[in-house]
Amino acid sequence: QVQLVESGGGLVQAGGSLRLSCAASGIIFSINDVTWYRQVTGKQRESVAYITSDGPTTYVDSVKGRFTISRDNAKNMVYLQMNSLKAEDTAVYYCKTAGVQGVNWGQGTQGTGDA
Repeated sequence: QVQLVESGGGLVQAGGSLRLSCAASGIIFSINDVTWYRQVTGKQRESVAYITSDGPTTYVDSVKGRFTISRDNAKNMVYLQMNSLKAEDTAVYYCKTAGVQGVNWGQGTQGTGDA
């Protein structure tokens, strides 16, 4: 059974930092692409950062230079380092894997840049 568990969300002041983690199990993590999404209540889920199975990354313009996605395949983990947080970064953050084992979502973690 595939399971993705996000953690690390919290309440910080604008300008602060958070590091989100996504722990994967039940899949061959190293061959999956991973995307961090975020969703504000009443709005569409937005792709924030993406990392391929072998490392290249892309970001939505609004977080470029502030957020960094990374992965540790040995630990089946993906991270989202969020710096210089803004009020508009407040959302529930989800990780998603995609690959030959299909598409899988975590349950989300609340992240905010407006304490």
